Parts: sequence; C-alpha cells; structure tokens
Amino acid sequence: MATSKTGSFWLTETVTIAAAALSSSGTIDLGAYVDVGDQQALAVEQVDVIWQDLDTATGVYSSALGGTITGATAFDVQVTDLNPGGVIVRSDDNTLVASGSMNIDDANNVLSFGPDLYPDTFGKLDQSRMVVNDNLYIVSTSSSAINAGQALLATVRIKARIVKLSTKDWMAIAIQSTAADN
Repeated sequence: MATSKTGSFWLTETVTIAAAALSSSGTIDLGAYVDVGDQQALAVEQVDVIWQDLDTATGVYSSALGGTITGATAFDVQVTDLNPGGVIVRSDDNTLVASGSMNIDDANNVLSFGPDLYPDTFGKLDQSRMVVNDNLYIVSTSSSAINAGQALLATVRIKARIVKLSTKDWMAIAIQSTAADN
C-alpha cells in the first residue's frame, strides 16, 4: 500500500480554551508533506494528547488542573482531516483521525480518561492512518467554562511519516475523504 519516504517525525499543535470559553480550534498545515502529483501522503502512526493548565496572570503552566474549572467537567479533543467547523464529530465520522477525553470531578479530586481513551496508536506503516488533505484540524471542548485567570491547553503530538501511495490507494483515500465532505 505505502512506501515510506522518511523516518518518523513529530508534529505538534496546541489549542487553548480561554477563561469563560467552551471550545478552541487549531490546524496543522500539511502542505509541505502531502503532494497530489507524487501521490505523497502523511501516515499518522500515533497521536498523544497532553493537558495543561495555564495561570494567565503568572504565565505558569501546570498539570494540576483543579484550578482550571469548578465542579465536574468533561473535556474532549479530536483530530480530523476535514474542517469540522469547531465542533466535535461523531466517532464513526470518516474524517476522524484521533480523539480523547478527560473527566474531572473537582470536588472529589477524581480524574479519569474515558470513555474515549488515548493515545491513539495505529501500529506499523500498513496500519497507519493515511492523510491526503492539506490540513489536520484540532478541536477541544469543555463542558464547563474555564475559570477566570486560567486557560486549558490541549497539546496534540502526532507521530507521522511521509509515504508514497500507489495510484489505486491514493484515489481510494481521496474519494473517501471527498465523500466525507458532503
């Protein structure tokens, strides 16, 4: 299916949910990696998510998320290869590359990662998620507003490599991607 043109490398993007907000979006430009003429695609091998709190007054980052929200809150993050318009897509959406969630019960000091576990690890090259679009889109949401003076950061780390696809494989992925846009 795919022939590797490079070794694995990491792409990183952080989206920030600011105080009083419920969501944030970002993009990773893949224009330098994807080439239609050469049937070149990006093979996504693994996606990790790192959650951090930012005290906006002091500029201090922390993994102690208790000050970020008050009460029970669910956070979601998704990576898609078509623009979802800043919203979370259904889990069976063909554009979904990776996703994760985090739940905090601040009053009881409980943190859990479910029902959507991450990291997403796809395995060997033939099991990787092939992307032929020019961008990856990241959307992160919160079920409660972020506290004043705080921000929640979701950093998405994508392990990928550039691959060359056969004509048939390139067309199949491009058709699937185009069909998902309708």
